[in-house]
Amino acid sequence: MNRKMGRFLLVLPGLLVGCAQLTPEQPLLTPTRSSWQQELAQLQIEPIVGPLTLDEAIARGLKYNLDRRAKQLELEIASGQFESALQDMLPKARAQIERSNRSEERLTRNANGTPSNATSERNHTVHELGASWSLLEFGVGYFNAKQARERVQIADERRRKLIHTLIQDVRSAYWRAACAQAMRQELKSTIAQAEDALEDSRKVESERVRAPTESLTYQKQLLESLRTLELIDQDLAPAQVELATLINAPAGQTLTLDAKWPELRGQLNMPIEALESMALERNADLREAQHQTRIARDETRKVLARMFPNLSFNISAKYDTDSYQVHKGWDDASLQLSFNLMNLFTGPSQMRLADAGVALADQRRMVMQMAVMTQVHLGRLNWLNAQKQSQRADQIWAVDDRLAKLASAREKALMRGRLETVNAQASALLSQFRRYQSVAQIQVAESRLRAVIGVEFDDAGVDRLPMKDILEKVSQTPSLTELKTPESNHVTR
Repeated sequence: MNRKMGRFLLVLPGLLVGCAQLTPEQPLLTPTRSSWQQELAQLQIEPIVGPLTLDEAIARGLKYNLDRRAKQLELEIASGQFESALQDMLPKARAQIERSNRSEERLTRNANGTPSNATSERNHTVHELGASWSLLEFGVGYFNAKQARERVQIADERRRKLIHTLIQDVRSAYWRAACAQAMRQELKSTIAQAEDALEDSRKVESERVRAPTESLTYQKQLLESLRTLELIDQDLAPAQVELATLINAPAGQTLTLDAKWPELRGQLNMPIEALESMALERNADLREAQHQTRIARDETRKVLARMFPNLSFNISAKYDTDSYQVHKGWDDASLQLSFNLMNLFTGPSQMRLADAGVALADQRRMVMQMAVMTQVHLGRLNWLNAQKQSQRADQIWAVDDRLAKLASAREKALMRGRLETVNAQASALLSQFRRYQSVAQIQVAESRLRAVIGVEFDDAGVDRLPMKDILEKVSQTPSLTELKTPESNHVTR
């Protein structure tokens, strides 16, 4: 009977594996539109009521953007790993119950070789409650905890960097959407006029009222103007969808923007030296590189700690139900000193590898520091150039707008044809598009410079704060021209 049971136990794993292979695979869960909408509804997004201002768009992006929420979850996971690393430094406590069943009695022999009486029961249970502590595990756990703490800081720096990028993208998409909203009606009207003029020209060509060369030249100029207008329309069309994605609004919802075009004329109150100091202290990429360097140095110390002998201490309280035992309960304590002899051979190579990691981290930090200094100077120049380009775009638009009005007046007075009016209006619309675009470029240049010097919006508690409080904090954020030289280099976080 025992042999049959043993054969069955040997065959049982194979049967289970075969049944598992015959079980049909579960179908992949394909998200439907209804499930996607339900997931968005679970985020408890407040609806957009009334026209959308720039500050509200930034506030909604900070509160509802899915990428920012993902970075926040990464930060929370890193914090949990740090707490877990701290717990690994504690002594190990164990509780164990061991049930022993023997088919034969445990017998021993006397000195003359004759069997003696049984020394233990066939079936008995040993209960154990103890704790152990290892000096080597404590040392390695200490450096693991320090590295986990640095990874928490790295996750926080990446969250800061995402906030900079998010605000920059929201500003760019908002002004492009505002440009599309301001130019939509006039752009459609001018395209319709150009289409009508092109149709009239084709009728004149078919009636042979003018020379074919003159008609074709006229049509070519109209087509060139149409292409310019359509390119502007194509460039502005995706702006609303991009803005809706960034602020996590429904993609099909039409956003009405309350865009107050700012007078972006100002000067930086901070000298370049102060910008460099702020960048060296607050830049997210540079601070991440510094944390990576600390992790590499702790890795060297961890390798060095593993090369020392290990001292471990164990203490436990045991109880045995064996009736042959004179003392069924007893305390057990041991002190053990051990050393891994393989460290004599592998230790030097591990130290060289750890030192190389430190050198690489230092080199990356130096490269990042030089890159940040370059970004500070380039960001300041780009911001100043964007200011100049905005002024020039305003002047060009003013001239083209006057030319378009004069061409329209001449057409009404029958002094010029429709071609001159269409060309003038297309040129004016192109100048207006570049004027609006220059505003967006100033916003992007300002956001990039703020990201380099590490001046970001304080998003502490945005997941819990109501929208009106976040909007108030965003509206109180100073612009780049309002920044002043800090009195100290202490970072307020």
